[in-house]
Amino acid sequence: MTQKILIIGSSGQIGTELVLKLRQIYGNDNVIASDIRKGNYEVMESGPFELLDVTNKDDIIDVVKQHNIKQVYLMAAMLSAIAEKSPQRAWALNMNSLFNILDLAKDKVIDKIFWPSSMAVFGPDTPRVNTPQDTIIKPATVYGISKFSGENWCSYYREKYDVDVRSIRYPGIISYKTIPGGGTTDYAVEIFYEAMKKGNSYISFLSEDTTLPMMYMDDAIDATIQLMQSNQIENYIAYNIAAMSFSPKELANAIKKYIPNFKINYKPDSRQNIADTWPESIDDTEANKDWNWKAKIGLDELVKSMLLGLHYNI
Repeated sequence: MTQKILIIGSSGQIGTELVLKLRQIYGNDNVIASDIRKGNYEVMESGPFELLDVTNKDDIIDVVKQHNIKQVYLMAAMLSAIAEKSPQRAWALNMNSLFNILDLAKDKVIDKIFWPSSMAVFGPDTPRVNTPQDTIIKPATVYGISKFSGENWCSYYREKYDVDVRSIRYPGIISYKTIPGGGTTDYAVEIFYEAMKKGNSYISFLSEDTTLPMMYMDDAIDATIQLMQSNQIENYIAYNIAAMSFSPKELANAIKKYIPNFKINYKPDSRQNIADTWPESIDDTEANKDWNWKAKIGLDELVKSMLLGLHYNI
């Protein structure tokens, strides 16, 4: 019998597409979407949906028991740029939500957890090129601090209470289906919307040569599900994964192959300071070795997929 799955944060950028993919695999009725607000029409109409505040433990327990949930994907979080404006709110949301779900697994109410970490755990003292799995980790942002703390709490619950919790350090994620919600890599989605408007121009909030690790959403979803389907992972709580790295200038040049008159200008803001603390590229050797992870989509295919997804004829 297929275990019932709860996605918390199903209206977010990753959560939306994760719900739809899991429903394809396990059946619509076996994947319950939830969020504090209503979201994507297809998510709402294709299967069960619950309004849920992840900081309210009693409400979570009610939903888990009502649907006989055994796996939880906790995708709700306050992202990097927004978290810098509201540090205490970000810490409360990102950490209390995690404790609520870890405690359910500790008490054997649920069997398995996915919780996303991020490349934001890395900081200015981390090697920036081919950042290894095991390295200096001293995050410089509220978001990164909460994610690294979360990794350690997940490790504690695994060792102390035998909780099956798994995680990925996501790079920047790019998708046309859901508008991003306050991350430092959001320019790489916004740029496509602006490229197709009448003016064919975009003002980047990162400098032209700010190279960051990026990934197309299809690869991110595949990695998430592949990790959760793998046999018990013992070596790491949160795995590095990688696909490609590029700068705003390199992305703009790739778009110009299809929209020759596209123009980009640069006006770095506070998000530049965050990006400057993150890696340029990531080494995901351990994920490849432990669960055969490998990205499939490169820069040119990403650009074509984004433009086609937004109904641009190429």
